[in-house]
Amino acid sequence: MPPTETVQIEELIEMAKEKTVRELSGGSYLLSPVSENGMFTPEDLTEEHRMIARTAKQFVEREVEPNREAIEAQDFDKVVTVLHKAGEAGLLGHSVPEAYGGLGLDKVSKGIVGEAVGRTGGYGVAHSNHTCIATLPITYFGTPEQKEKYLPKLASGEYIGAYCLTEPAAGSDAMSAKTTAYLNEEGTHYVLNGTKLYITNAEFSDTFIIYAKVDGEKFTAFIAERNFPGLSLGPEEKKMGIKGSSTRSVILEDCQVPVENLLGKEGRGHVIAFNVLNLGRFNLGSACVGAAKHALELALSYTNERKQFKRLIADFGATKEKVAHMAARIFAAESLQYRTAGLLEDALGDLYDSEDAKLTGKRMMEYVTECAVCKVYSSETLDGIVDEALQLHGGSGYISENRIEQMYRDSRINRIFEGTNEINRLIIPNLLFKKASAGEIPIQEMISEAKGELKSEKNRLEGPLAKEKEAVSSIRRIFLILAGTVNEELGDRLQEEQDTIMKLSDLAILLYAAESAVVRAAKAIGKNGAENERLKEHLAVLVTSESAWQAEIVARKLASGILSGDKLDQTVTMITEELGQYRAEGLSAKYREIAAVLNDSQKYVC
Repeated sequence: MPPTETVQIEELIEMAKEKTVRELSGGSYLLSPVSENGMFTPEDLTEEHRMIARTAKQFVEREVEPNREAIEAQDFDKVVTVLHKAGEAGLLGHSVPEAYGGLGLDKVSKGIVGEAVGRTGGYGVAHSNHTCIATLPITYFGTPEQKEKYLPKLASGEYIGAYCLTEPAAGSDAMSAKTTAYLNEEGTHYVLNGTKLYITNAEFSDTFIIYAKVDGEKFTAFIAERNFPGLSLGPEEKKMGIKGSSTRSVILEDCQVPVENLLGKEGRGHVIAFNVLNLGRFNLGSACVGAAKHALELALSYTNERKQFKRLIADFGATKEKVAHMAARIFAAESLQYRTAGLLEDALGDLYDSEDAKLTGKRMMEYVTECAVCKVYSSETLDGIVDEALQLHGGSGYISENRIEQMYRDSRINRIFEGTNEINRLIIPNLLFKKASAGEIPIQEMISEAKGELKSEKNRLEGPLAKEKEAVSSIRRIFLILAGTVNEELGDRLQEEQDTIMKLSDLAILLYAAESAVVRAAKAIGKNGAENERLKEHLAVLVTSESAWQAEIVARKLASGILSGDKLDQTVTMITEELGQYRAEGLSAKYREIAAVLNDSQKYVC
């Protein structure tokens, strides 16, 4: 396992030992179900949230879309102009405290804005990079003087920010960075040397969050400005997609950074880097949901205009099934994103004014598991949906003038950004095992309980989507039992068995997605009645059926990879019996009903 993630997990264990303001800690969904009242959903949005959504949507329609071709042609002056207008509209300051010129909004609002700009491709990358990983290090870890100096300008758009972590030899393994820093003889400046690679917004950024090793050892964060002596840029990279965002190298040759621009403490840069990336993963997930909705919208528009065999493409059964599955996948991603937004707000909502960096770091890491799921599930959702949307466009979707062609290229980077999906998958079960070994969670008790439930008559649930809730519980039981099996079989070799860890992670991801969708739908039905929430009910059934079927395949593969003989036979039988219990009825009719609603609205609705 890369040293980067090992350091992060050790920080998480330290965090778990300290009481927080919540009863449940991050990753608790792996052990026990969430209640309907314990999960934030899009239906819980306040009027203020809806106003922010309208503002962001109008901004995209009025300022970004009319300039899309210029932005795609890398007219970075236009990108900066639009970013300045975003600042004037308050859309750059959602995560900056009011005391420093921002709006100090909650994490739900952050997700709303991220979703709105996510549909814009390169501009959305520039916007989100600025508001998240380029600004949050100062918001949460800066000194009062640093906040006063930089945050008002970052919130207004007067300054644009960049985040410099990746190096030629340090990608996922950020702790192997070669960039160095040393304090000059006068004690007035740190002198930085090294190269940072693939830096978003580099061309037009005014501030750079830079990570370097002080004296070649202590991984540390700094705030650099564009005009600091010794800071220069490499040429613009020629990219596959997101062309409207600038990507360059940042070259540091005896770059002079004043001592007051040390961010946090020497040797504690990893706390800032990884915590900010956690929030970046959540934010990226929100952007992917916004883009996925737009891709579905484009597909619906095209299939309701294009005719073949004297019929609209939208009227064919194969098309209806495709769009129903696309909507179901979006429903799950949207549900888990808002669920996570609620958790993050619980953890961070009262920390805008905190000067306790240690507390801030611990709170930010609490939901690293959920943030990793957001990043993986939502980015892979977007990839699947743009692929199907392009397919529904036929040959025209392959032509550059068609918007879906750009979206297809733009979407691919999201599985690489903010830590590859493979690295994020490694985080999820490893965190569980680390906490268990530290005695912070009663995993053996939970595994024993799960095994006991397999052998006994289960308590049949009642109420809306009872069968789907039982299916979710089955996925959780299989996850827990296989987690125990993996731990028993691999022991100290676990860290070297990445293929097994990733399969266990896939089960955890499917569990979070299915539970988020089902609980959201059940909560809505409980409030508004089943007849008024048929669409959500159908979508939840589709999500559950796909999740249960995929979970069975993944679980069987996992078992086949580490077991043999009778033990394998018994385990596969257990998996098949447990996950094969769920029966989704009348799926074809549900596809048609979902498609009818979507075709009528010409966009994702729920």
